[in-house]
Amino acid sequence: MEKIIDIQHLNKSFGNNEVLKDVNFSVNKGEVVCLIGSSGSGKSTLLRCVNLLETPSGGEIIYKGENILKDLKSVEAYRTHLGMVFQQFNLFNNLDVLTNCTVGQVKVLKRSKEEAKEKALKYLEIVGMSAYKNAKPRQLSGGQKQRVAIARALAMDPDVMLFDEPTSALDPEMVGEVLKVMRMLADQGNTMLIVTHEMEFAKEVSDRIVFMDKGVIVEEGHPSEVLVNPKHDRTKEFLKRTLA
Repeated sequence: MEKIIDIQHLNKSFGNNEVLKDVNFSVNKGEVVCLIGSSGSGKSTLLRCVNLLETPSGGEIIYKGENILKDLKSVEAYRTHLGMVFQQFNLFNNLDVLTNCTVGQVKVLKRSKEEAKEKALKYLEIVGMSAYKNAKPRQLSGGQKQRVAIARALAMDPDVMLFDEPTSALDPEMVGEVLKVMRMLADQGNTMLIVTHEMEFAKEVSDRIVFMDKGVIVEEGHPSEVLVNPKHDRTKEFLKRTLA
């Protein structure tokens, strides 16, 4: 299997608070990996370290065989290969939906406006939002905003899609529409690293589940192992609370 991202001995501290401790794991091409764990377990920090929104305190992030922490000058180039979907959508409120999905392509990837527009429309169509291409974010529901955010990330043609609790800011009835899009992306073979509290979704779409607690990876494996037959007491305790 081709490793796209390989994390080795990753540490992250904020002052004296060690949030990630010697984390090792990888994401293979075409794989869907879900990070689960209680709030404060380090999941989101790990995701933010993967795309260098947070700079790790130590360790290596190897992307296609190269340790990108060695040469931080290439951070921007590295980031273009990662599609990030945030909890709070992070759309530009003053721009319409189509422009939200083209601006990064033109500025960062140096695509022509025509090519960027074509890409954006293709992915807006895929996530069911092409009818709203001229709308401003304030005219959209939370679920619609998140689907636009997913289309924007996909339009950059990333190697890996990163999702940081993409449904946590949504009303319950809107969660389904976003998860449906993510299921479809998984079915299409997209490589995805997802921080989520949606256990049923994680069970359905993951090739691998990584359970984190207090900044360490406690257990990882196929959903049938981790969710159905966990080995560690801490995992059992967490699942008892979340699956109850």
